[in-house]
Amino acid sequence: MTDADWPAVFAFWHETVEAGESYAFPLGLGSDEARGWWDERPPGATVVLEEDGVVLGSAKMGPNRPGRGSHVGTASFMVAPAARGRGVGRRLGEHVVRWHREQGYAAIQFNAVVETNTAAVRLWRSLGFEVVGTVPEAFDSAAHGRVGLHVMHLRLER
Repeated sequence: MTDADWPAVFAFWHETVEAGESYAFPLGLGSDEARGWWDERPPGATVVLEEDGVVLGSAKMGPNRPGRGSHVGTASFMVAPAARGRGVGRRLGEHVVRWHREQGYAAIQFNAVVETNTAAVRLWRSLGFEVVGTVPEAFDSAAHGRVGLHVMHLRLER
């Protein structure tokens, strides 16, 4: 992701966060504050998926924990509402899995996949992730009230 990409990413980042269905980021953030939550620094990375000069989605990835936990990666994804249902999330997900493998990670752990975000859960399962646990009522969904957060895991080492 470049500086020039950020305004497009922020537009759907803001819309997604404010919708209250998939991320527990603080509400009402301005562009600079939001970028601090999204723009992953090395050893991680933030990418965009772009077609014909239009940013359709973004992903950030890197170590899940520092030090002795840094062999396990994590990632977050957002797709522009107008681009949903077009395979953008899958392409970003495949890129993230490939990136983690190339970087030598042993696994990827998603810490907080909202259980009512069925499209995301279905996508991650199709890429080989498993739900290893669910924290009950850990997310306050705008539409569903308190729902669980799945911890999902994909082993990369064989």
